[in-house]
Amino acid sequence: MSDSELIDLIDCVNFAAIKHKDQRRKDPSKTPYINHPVGVARILAKEAGVKDLATLQAAVLHDTVEDTETTFEEIEKQFGKEVRDIVADVTDDKSLPKMERKRLQIEHSPHICPKAKLVKLADKLYNLRDLDRVIPEGWTKERGQEYFQWSSQVVQGLRGSCKALEDELDVLFQKHGVVTETVS
Repeated sequence: MSDSELIDLIDCVNFAAIKHKDQRRKDPSKTPYINHPVGVARILAKEAGVKDLATLQAAVLHDTVEDTETTFEEIEKQFGKEVRDIVADVTDDKSLPKMERKRLQIEHSPHICPKAKLVKLADKLYNLRDLDRVIPEGWTKERGQEYFQWSSQVVQGLRGSCKALEDELDVLFQKHGVVTETVS
């Protein structure tokens, strides 16, 4: 990564930190929300070997439009069209009911761009590791298990994108008794 790309990535982390500054995760310790998008980018860089700037920026920004007042236009202006398009591929339409959003994630996951598939895999891996560690406040064990089941359906449409991440997800699915179909 060049010096200018490193600065661009740090600028992106700063942007996301400002956007998510008042948000917390739902874990009992109320972890700062920014840990999540930074953690997704870390998974991509460290575990999947991703060095592509746009993919790492999109990982850091993947929840900004969905969970803050950020617009796609703002992302494009700050970080370019490619980053905007990746973020758009992984962003749920919050105006839709929750079950419809979940259904659409399953339906759309096979059709998103390859870089968005990497972000989505890392996002699922981060969330499932977190869920494996602790049940979020207000969740039952059953809801946690349902999240694992649903996530496996989303991941099914992403398979063939990154073996390292898919293998890590499969370990978690197996631990939680989720039957998955593997693509050979």
